[in-house]
Amino acid sequence: MSEIKVPAMGESITEGTVSRWMVKEGDTVNQGDVLLELETDKVNIEISAEESGVLEKIIRQEGETVEIGETIGTLSAGSGGGSGAPASEPAAEEKKAVTPAPEAPTPPPAPVAAAPESSDSAKTASPSARKLARERGIELDQVQSKDPIGRVYQDDVKSHNNQAQAPAAPPASKAPATPSAPAAGSSTYTKPVERQRMSRRRATIAKRLVEAQQTAAMLTTFNEVDMTAIMDVRKRRKDKFKEKHEINLGFMSFFTKAVVGALKKFPTINAEIDGEDVVLKKYYDIGIAVSAKEGLVVPVVRDADRLGFAEIEKSIADLASKARSNTLALSDLQGGTFTITNGGTFGSLLSTPILNTPQVGILGMHKIQLRPVAIDAERMENRPMMYIALSYDHRIIDGSEAVRFLVTVKELLEDPESLLIEG
Repeated sequence: MSEIKVPAMGESITEGTVSRWMVKEGDTVNQGDVLLELETDKVNIEISAEESGVLEKIIRQEGETVEIGETIGTLSAGSGGGSGAPASEPAAEEKKAVTPAPEAPTPPPAPVAAAPESSDSAKTASPSARKLARERGIELDQVQSKDPIGRVYQDDVKSHNNQAQAPAAPPASKAPATPSAPAAGSSTYTKPVERQRMSRRRATIAKRLVEAQQTAAMLTTFNEVDMTAIMDVRKRRKDKFKEKHEINLGFMSFFTKAVVGALKKFPTINAEIDGEDVVLKKYYDIGIAVSAKEGLVVPVVRDADRLGFAEIEKSIADLASKARSNTLALSDLQGGTFTITNGGTFGSLLSTPILNTPQVGILGMHKIQLRPVAIDAERMENRPMMYIALSYDHRIIDGSEAVRFLVTVKELLEDPESLLIEG
């Protein structure tokens, strides 16, 4: 028999949540078959069988948190079926002559009895409620839930246990309950709610955003970009660009190029803080924030300074597709030096992006909107304008440096031909 353990899952990941088991106890599996899916704060990981056999026992249920190296199930070695019901049939004749044989059928009742409990409770109760109920010997189907959708939580189990320990309390509580019933019928109304468990990724995002605000001296500076020149280039070149490279010429390649150009002039913004040291990074791995179903992820475009416009667009399109299909690898998410986030795709006109720690800078893009702009003292024109925002860690980046960085990004974007030269 071999143990199914939580594997090491890469940088900074110490635990995960059992998202779902693909097989049931007693199922025969082959080497390489997917046994279960683990949800981590970055990606979902599939755990496969290291050998063929039968899934003997599921130790950690769906929804439970597990740590690296923890045993979450057991697998019997062999071709499968050896320890299950089929083995008892050929051994039927031996029962007459051999005394130990009757002991063989006795183990199956234990897992058979346990299976319906775990499957029922998995549908109706939280992992903490199941654990507390097992410890106190309480049947979950006897616990009354306060949740509108009927899910049992830890507090429900505690309340049930308290009521069971106080036999004198029910008669006293029933007396005031009867007169209040009519009033409840006329005035009390249970408003509909839906309770959803926060995914591990969403919970981790929330935790890290709060940590970023609490640990970094975060400030934001703003500017605006006249997008006329970039839109003109895209209009003139988009068809030939797509024909040649089989990818659309978007805005992200221009912004990635502009950011790399500005980071080269202001290297402290491409750094991170390690204790009392500042680690200046001499490479440019640009994170591109992508909104996926499970929450925000920031896959990384590697060595963006060495890529052309088409290569950047293809990299971003590939990473965004993997993010939305939940097929990102850990290597796609690790090691970014600076992040770009585009709230403009959702219509945001202005926002303050939060740092993607340990990075010390993040650029926020926003909606392109026609606004009247003063061309000179006498002329006004409607121009496609975009507000841009740089959030930065004031512990190592001075305000003047942040402002000049953002001005550099603005100047490079308003003169897109310079991106070819600066790059």
